[in-house]
Amino acid sequence: MKFILGLIICSSVYNSCSSPYEWPEKFNTHYDCMMFGYEESMKKAKDIGAADINKYGTIIKFYCYQLPETKT
Repeated sequence: MKFILGLIICSSVYNSCSSPYEWPEKFNTHYDCMMFGYEESMKKAKDIGAADINKYGTIIKFYCYQLPETKT
């Protein structure tokens, strides 16, 4: 089974979110996907910076979902 990570950046000030960005890398477990999601969310928050996060009320959300198994 493989899992996909989707990352979404939202503004609580404007009450809007970006379209989900789906990570090109697939993960072997839900745990691996989740841990990577937390790490990438932290990196993205640092890239955006405190000033913009505070100004726009930025929220970074992510999800991991299991790809359907394909039979070959």
